[in-house]
Amino acid sequence: MTTLSLEHINVTVTDAKATAERLCKLFDWHIRWEGDSLAGGYSIHVGTESYYLALYSPMTDKMTASTDSYSQKAGLNHIGVTVEDIDDMEKRVIAAGYTPGNHGDYEPGRRFYFDDEDGIEFEIVSYN
Repeated sequence: MTTLSLEHINVTVTDAKATAERLCKLFDWHIRWEGDSLAGGYSIHVGTESYYLALYSPMTDKMTASTDSYSQKAGLNHIGVTVEDIDDMEKRVIAAGYTPGNHGDYEPGRRFYFDDEDGIEFEIVSYN
């Protein structure tokens, strides 16, 4: 069987540039690519060399719930990010102005969640 790995997730956000800046600062990620995309929108890829989030902003601010994921925001349950030091990451999340919640210890790790400005939920998890 071929070895598979997840490369990216594409999410629609209000402002790709602002979201990219926040995520790069919070997670120590970098911008891999940015430019014009679908229907006059703009995309920025932020992450590492192995994986990234594609942040898409449509040309118009008409984002509402619909069956077209490119014109709605928060069209997913959450994005999970693994970290080595969950206590340090929680301090960074709070310093960035977010409110961590739904803390949980479970075999084999610990987790908490927070929502960003677009209502996208992030799960922070540590297996250490």
